[in-house]
Amino acid sequence: MIEALANALPHFRNTNSGQFFLMAGPCVIEGEDMALRIAERIQHMTDKLQIPFIFKGSYRKANRSRLDSYTGIGDEKALRILQKVSQQIGVPTVTDIHEAAEAAMAAAYVDVLQIPAFLCRQTDLLVAAAQTGKVVNVKKGQFLSGESMQFAVDKIKQSGNEHVILTDRGNSFGYSDLVVDFRNLPAMRAFGVPVVMDVTHSLQRPNQSSGVTGGQPALIETIAKAAIAVGADGLFIETHPTPATAKSDGANMLALDQLEELLVKLTRVREAVR
Repeated sequence: MIEALANALPHFRNTNSGQFFLMAGPCVIEGEDMALRIAERIQHMTDKLQIPFIFKGSYRKANRSRLDSYTGIGDEKALRILQKVSQQIGVPTVTDIHEAAEAAMAAAYVDVLQIPAFLCRQTDLLVAAAQTGKVVNVKKGQFLSGESMQFAVDKIKQSGNEHVILTDRGNSFGYSDLVVDFRNLPAMRAFGVPVVMDVTHSLQRPNQSSGVTGGQPALIETIAKAAIAVGADGLFIETHPTPATAKSDGANMLALDQLEELLVKLTRVREAVR
């Protein structure tokens, strides 16, 4: 399934390594220097371990709890930074879109369009993303089963686009927590598309009384290992040099200095289950 993505993604290296692929980067683009430094460091790690890598960064955060929450540095400015990452570092890029009108705009700068979990049933958004011809990564809603994501896949493929990825990011558990049901990964993989585990967002603790989402980053390794063990094709990990100072989602991010050690462990798990 990973090999099929190579035809649609420029710079998608190491696709014959038998490894999982990695979507990783900061939650939101905070600036050019930061984005390039993170992308370069992750590329160095993934090249060494022969892990295909897609750089992740949101050009804007539209789903925020509070009006004063950080949303970004400006759409076009952030998108141009993502484009520069692709051109200068030589890796494909992924970013979120939130409305149908954003699909064509973002597609001019990135290689993968990502549909946020809360929006995975929005038909107009899925169709608009599909019609750009870009790879479309749909995050499974926290309120849905893996089996129900068949309809998201159908909407994209019936709109003329065969390049679909599905990503799990946990299910709502009460009002302020998430739980990962690993049955969802093989259920979604049965649709014949690559399946990704969003490790860091699945460890969020949303809807806190402060209006700032919490998290459990100490469990990142646990969730990542389990996902690889049950057959995930890829992992999604948000990372930052200093999560405590990150503009968004710092509470559940992995420190960049810890990423390589984790990837080494995960390659061993991958080898053991192949």
